[in-house]
Amino acid sequence: MFCRLNSATVIGIAASIIEIEVDLKKGLPLQSIVGLPDTAVKEARERVSAAIRNSGFQFPLGSLIINLAPADLRKVGSIFDLAIAVGILLASNQIQKKRETESFIFVGELSLDGTLRPVKGVLSIAEKARDEGIETMVLPVQNYHEASLVTGLSLHPVSCLCKAVDALCEENDAPLSMNVSTSIGKRKASEKGSADFSDVRGQNYAIRAASVAAAGSHNMLFIGSPGSGKTMIANRIPGILPPMSENESLETTKIYSAAGLLQELEVLVSRRPFRMPHHTASDVSIVGGGRNTLPGEITLAHNGVLFMDEFPEFKNNIIQALRQPLENGYITVSRADYRFVYPARFMLVAAMNPCPCGYLFDSDCECRCSRKHINRYFMKISGPILDRIGIQVVVKPLKPYDVIEGKPAESTESIRHRVMVAQAIQSERFSQSGINNNALMNTEQIKQYCSLNRAARNLLYDAAEKFRLTARSYHKILQVARTVADLDERVHIIDEDLLEALSYREVERILYGERIDAEEVTS
Repeated sequence: MFCRLNSATVIGIAASIIEIEVDLKKGLPLQSIVGLPDTAVKEARERVSAAIRNSGFQFPLGSLIINLAPADLRKVGSIFDLAIAVGILLASNQIQKKRETESFIFVGELSLDGTLRPVKGVLSIAEKARDEGIETMVLPVQNYHEASLVTGLSLHPVSCLCKAVDALCEENDAPLSMNVSTSIGKRKASEKGSADFSDVRGQNYAIRAASVAAAGSHNMLFIGSPGSGKTMIANRIPGILPPMSENESLETTKIYSAAGLLQELEVLVSRRPFRMPHHTASDVSIVGGGRNTLPGEITLAHNGVLFMDEFPEFKNNIIQALRQPLENGYITVSRADYRFVYPARFMLVAAMNPCPCGYLFDSDCECRCSRKHINRYFMKISGPILDRIGIQVVVKPLKPYDVIEGKPAESTESIRHRVMVAQAIQSERFSQSGINNNALMNTEQIKQYCSLNRAARNLLYDAAEKFRLTARSYHKILQVARTVADLDERVHIIDEDLLEALSYREVERILYGERIDAEEVTS
């Protein structure tokens, strides 16, 4: 006997509906799964066989062929277990369906005793099933809260194979036994308190730059001696970022669902991600892809912050891989047998030392690096990458007095209030443009919203020649100047806004041979 029902798979972060075709006929005992399955899918034969027997059914004898269609799409994982088991029971006439299988989709991994385990990517699958016109989704109980974020789809959470069979054999949907609020706002995880900027001493300039970066979602680079506070400031940036919109939360949740990183109590990701990969991380872990086509750190930082400490210590190909996402907001991963596009619109915050030993700017510690070593160190950060970083700040070394007796910086709450005001201005400005911050402005929008008077234009032209700015750097300066004006609630950019934006291009002075002495930095 033959039967067909629906399941799904997630490759990257996109879901695809998979048809499970089961054919059972008389003959020698034979079990075969076809349709480009990976090892985990092939092992479903043993899991399903034991689950069927331990659930009170009989595993049928005869020639059993299971096809996963479309056959040219690689099938990964254990998500098909439930659909395969139900299909075998239907094909062997051990259950009689009361409803059409075309209106159902089954997802879940089976234990040997017939209980169901949760699977990854349920949010993407639920959206895809709804869009394909499927009416009911049978899924593990543990995945119910996640799938309930999708409206327009009837959900039937089950704990074991027997209850999944009951869902298909009942004439109507059984009422859900789970009492879950349907309000997205109530399903957000409670926000944890973050470290406060008032803990920082003596780095008001760097904190001001961080607030500008957060207000306009500009990429940022800190350069300074060890212990000057670069990482401390970067770790506090999430506390001043504006909250995510509902669409951003759903989009981010879908990514974390596909990666299997949703916390048990965090149904909807409500805080902007803050990812901090180590500089020894592999290419695949940063970019994404690999054998199981999982999203990398670049994608996990989508709608949030990607903090790369010890920036030049990352592999050169990883640093260069940042070009596309920093420019376009997505990254394309192409391999021999697949090609995926991952969303990757994040705020890059990078930190680095000024030289290999780290003490170029410190008057109390002698730098042991030659100019050749310093140049080689900076060669790891290419011009195209620096072009895409709108704010580059030298973090001066601190004296012991500054650390012990220095005045506390402005509080996170105060800075966040200004950032929120600036973000509201940008949201209103770009309400008809499909963007929500200054860093995403295109050339036409820069011309419209970043107009300068003649004196300011001449100042910017002189700076472009002195620092050898490219056209992209020129536009980045205008975008930052627009954000500075928004923070101060000004309609037009004035000379002071432009001068502040130009001051955030300090790294070029080092790269192009104008060595900064310790006395200059600390003054």
